Amino acid sequence: MTTHAPGPCFFEDFTVGDIFTTLARTITETDVVAFAGWSWDTNPVHTDAVSSAEGRFGSPIAHGLLGMSVAMGLVSRLGLFEGSSIALLGVDDWTFARPIRIGDTVTCVLTIVGLRLTSRGDSGVLERHFSLRNQDGAEVQSGRIDLMVSVRPNLQVP
Repeated sequence: MTTHAPGPCFFEDFTVGDIFTTLARTITETDVVAFAGWSWDTNPVHTDAVSSAEGRFGSPIAHGLLGMSVAMGLVSRLGLFEGSSIALLGVDDWTFARPIRIGDTVTCVLTIVGLRLTSRGDSGVLERHFSLRNQDGAEVQSGRIDLMVSVRPNLQVP
């Protein structure tokens, strides 16, 4: 795991190959019910214990986008981008490899896979690969989410 000083990290603080591992979070039935409520995704595979018990997964599973949201939140809790993030630029090649079950405890491994300075010179793009893993270390979701971040204010390129 790469270690950075506390506080915001700017574009030039990162190198390709940096790896960060988040804290763990357990997915609860309350998480799934709340996500179903505000997203309006009440598919029985997530919300109905009886019908989901007879289905492919044998029990209710978390929404795929709940997993992605938790991955984003876990990475946010690292504090790396507070005060330096400008905008999310896109999600690429996101895969849902395995179901996330109620009671699973997930962590996210974030790897910097690319860096590019913007033409304005006051910001750069971090190409970030996310790997969301369950308590057994199995990857349940993964993909790339690029983020535009500021360069250190006194280092802007003219």
